Amino acid sequence: MELFNLKGRVALVTGGNGGIGLGMARGLAQAGAALLIAGRNAAKNEQAVKELAGLGGDVASAVADVTAADAGRVLVKAAVERFGRLDILVNNAGINQRKAPQDYSLAEWHAILDANLTSAFVCSQAAFPEFKKLGGGKIVNIGSLTSVFGLSFSAAYSASKGGLAQLTKALATAWAADNIQVNAILPGWIDTDLTRRGRREVAGLNEQVLRRTPAKRWGTPDDFAGAAVFFASAASDFVTGSSLLIDGGYAAEGLGV
Repeated sequence: MELFNLKGRVALVTGGNGGIGLGMARGLAQAGAALLIAGRNAAKNEQAVKELAGLGGDVASAVADVTAADAGRVLVKAAVERFGRLDILVNNAGINQRKAPQDYSLAEWHAILDANLTSAFVCSQAAFPEFKKLGGGKIVNIGSLTSVFGLSFSAAYSASKGGLAQLTKALATAWAADNIQVNAILPGWIDTDLTRRGRREVAGLNEQVLRRTPAKRWGTPDDFAGAAVFFASAASDFVTGSSLLIDGGYAAEGLGV
């Protein structure tokens, strides 16, 4: 369907070398987009490039720490130099640290907010002038169920993802007249390396998630491919400032965990 066709479009996906980021990148590649995958691990980056190229995509990677002050500018420049343009930015990079709120150091708090929230702001700022040149663009921010709910063992992560949902709305309203759509995807409990570690660290988490989730399973990274294509394509040209839950019905279940 032409509305979802991304041929000729270029996407930058931070944290795109694994988990949800790679799941979205698969969808974008299958829809025809060229991709720059950014991540800290060079070996994982190259593995992702190999996989995505096998889907027919024109793919490159960049080793990057999105918390660096100039990371957004450097990544946007790399995408434009490699592909000649930038149409889509997916702000997916993020970290978490699970502990009681009173036990976080200020350095730990700042590290999580810098990786999850400030990096999205900086990358969006860097992408803005490129989008202006093209007459429009798409930004997809990856929030979390914790953009809506709080987690007792992830105060900093919850704060960062709540902030990201509000940043999405602010950028959407600021840049709508420039034909730049900014939306968020809020994942529920998804089977990734990050949540597998969480299941080891938080007793009973797996059972609680399965009991609360109407779909009775954890999500997978590939559950995000379709939503990524929708928000990156012409199909969403009049959709901005929205947040889409992909959670198997978790947030709709009113009985609690």
